[in-house]
Amino acid sequence: MREPVIHDLRQFIEILRREKEIITIEEEVDPYLEIAEIHRRVIVAGGPALFFTNVKGSGFPVVTNLFGTARRMELAFGRRPVKFVQDLVHTVETMLPPTLGKLWQKRGLLHQAAGIGLKRTSRAPILANRQTPPRLNDLPLLTSWHSDGGAFVTLPLVYTEDPLGRGHNLGMYRIQRFDDTTTGIHWQIHKGGGYHYHEAEKRHEALPMTLYIGGPPALMLAAIAPLPENIPELLLASLLLGKKLPITADPEGGHPLVANAEFAVKGVVPPHVRRPEGPFGDHYGYNSLTHDYPIFQAQRLYHRRDAIYPATVVGRPKQEDFFIGDFLQDLLSPLFPLVMSGVRQLKTFGEAGFHCLAAARVTDRYPREAFASGLRILGEGQLSLTKFLIVTDGDLDVADFPALWRHILERVDWRTDLFVFANVSQDTLDYTGPSVNFGSKAMLLGLGKEARRVLPEEFQGSLPQGCDRAKAMLPGTLVVQGHGYEQDRELPGRLAAHAGVADWPVVVLVDDLASATVNLQEFIWTFFTRFEPAADIHAAGCETVRRFHQGLTPPVVFDCRMKPWYPPILEVDPATKALVDGKMPKILPGY
Repeated sequence: MREPVIHDLRQFIEILRREKEIITIEEEVDPYLEIAEIHRRVIVAGGPALFFTNVKGSGFPVVTNLFGTARRMELAFGRRPVKFVQDLVHTVETMLPPTLGKLWQKRGLLHQAAGIGLKRTSRAPILANRQTPPRLNDLPLLTSWHSDGGAFVTLPLVYTEDPLGRGHNLGMYRIQRFDDTTTGIHWQIHKGGGYHYHEAEKRHEALPMTLYIGGPPALMLAAIAPLPENIPELLLASLLLGKKLPITADPEGGHPLVANAEFAVKGVVPPHVRRPEGPFGDHYGYNSLTHDYPIFQAQRLYHRRDAIYPATVVGRPKQEDFFIGDFLQDLLSPLFPLVMSGVRQLKTFGEAGFHCLAAARVTDRYPREAFASGLRILGEGQLSLTKFLIVTDGDLDVADFPALWRHILERVDWRTDLFVFANVSQDTLDYTGPSVNFGSKAMLLGLGKEARRVLPEEFQGSLPQGCDRAKAMLPGTLVVQGHGYEQDRELPGRLAAHAGVADWPVVVLVDDLASATVNLQEFIWTFFTRFEPAADIHAAGCETVRRFHQGLTPPVVFDCRMKPWYPPILEVDPATKALVDGKMPKILPGY
């Protein structure tokens, strides 16, 4: 049966209503902190999407948690896009040399491909209302955390075009509202919109920009997808939509408009202008700091009749981006062997904010081919921001972290298989390095069919002074609670050299054992978001540098304690917690 085409946001909401996957809340709610805390409680419980009809200070309703379960992701996109990409890859692999017979066999795929693209239309709901100048304060932008620097667009769809005519970019870059006509634009490194702005700024030109909010789910997903540079996101939106994406002319000129978006804000990003943006709670789970970014000068605002404002909440994993990221990996993973020869499976872990941890299953047909595949991954688009990459040639699902980690630790040769690359770029939101955007990354190999060692699973040893508790979290991995970083900076070295932990290949040093080991999610988050490879990996011994490589003697200690320069962990403020505690029994019994 053909899956339905979801033309716009409201059609998706109707599907969620029919499937009993959304709850309408008529009680007045405040976009300042309150909506975000309600959302967080519901998503932790695996609950429904939330439609707030009575939003304080705004005439627009707010919908959140649209994509907060795998079930709702399936309702939004079905299996058709995934199957199309799989069929496309299979065609590329088997078509050569092309023949009429082969083309005829693939006629269904070719027909689908012909339906992908953009389509001009004069029937454009986005043009129903226009504000010139815009009143951005009318929009119910959320403030998610009490420490945030202001209200943000949390599902922004930012459209720009290359000043040199090399295509467009649709990306999700945070927009902080400063006033009715001015916002920040958080263009991070390695992002397409930032490249466009860099080129315009070199020419001392303002960059035209369109900010969309809402639209078909396909548009939102395309903005998040980590596509290679110069691959058009609007074409991916069309593929996900299942038909050509309708666009319409802007009566005032400039970029055409996506016809079924809920809101569209048109304006420019002037060159050589910066303004402090932030602080903000980020998807790593920390309260990132204030930095200077370009500004967006809004000139006009379009919106649909009875427009609906979609939002999400950014914070400690797992949030909505976890489910979106998993779907995107399912969608794009068949392409990996085509663009990165030798890579059979690739997984980035949302539990650690995606960029902090990735794993790959690769071929290893000649000595250290796996290393070459790892370098290819670390050189590919946004994957180049990966901080810790695990590589194996084993016959296993690398998305299963406990099985993967055990497999690696059984095979790793610490003398040759850990590579640390210092003084490289690091994700803007990762503060573990010495300064913003700078740090290090590491690649850990675990190769071969046969295990090298049997891993310990129970701790019966002793701990050095400064450590008071320990727990075996996974085979071969001991989590140890010790003094804080400022109190005892030399503790990782003493711990690595202590005979009582000598049997353990990996020791993870933390501030709080109970919170780090409560479940696998918290373990991965604590482990991989709180260390920098070049600074925080220690070992019982370090071999003399041979051929410019530093070999290690286990145990290898990862210092995952909080450091003084790390931003604080995101926590709900007591006043907001108390407010929502009082409201939840009335508006959402059971949550």
